[in-house]
Amino acid sequence: MKNCYLRYFVSLLAGCLLLSFSNHALAQTPGALLTQAYAALASADHDYKGHRAEAMKQVEAAAKLLGVNVRGDGHGHEKQGVSDEQLRIASGLLEQARPALKGKALHHVNRALKDISTALKIK
Repeated sequence: MKNCYLRYFVSLLAGCLLLSFSNHALAQTPGALLTQAYAALASADHDYKGHRAEAMKQVEAAAKLLGVNVRGDGHGHEKQGVSDEQLRIASGLLEQARPALKGKALHHVNRALKDISTALKIK
């Protein structure tokens, strides 16, 4: 039982840290925003019928066009609600990056946002 509470606390703490990063996101480069969004997606636990993974691929493709390496394969062990919140955080970070992007990078970010939106509808 204690292990369950510890895991929940660590997940909650990670979510809070990601939120604090997003508060400073307006002053960050698009590459940094994409890196944070990718990390949030990677740490989410649930598959969302492949949409989370597809969003990660799109973010990675956009970051590559900017010369940023965001690779990681993380699978956390969060409950559905925590994973959903991580996807929402990633979506917010990508929305903040959009105005500074153009061309193919913007296209990949838009596709990632679409996949995140679809993923959040899956329960």
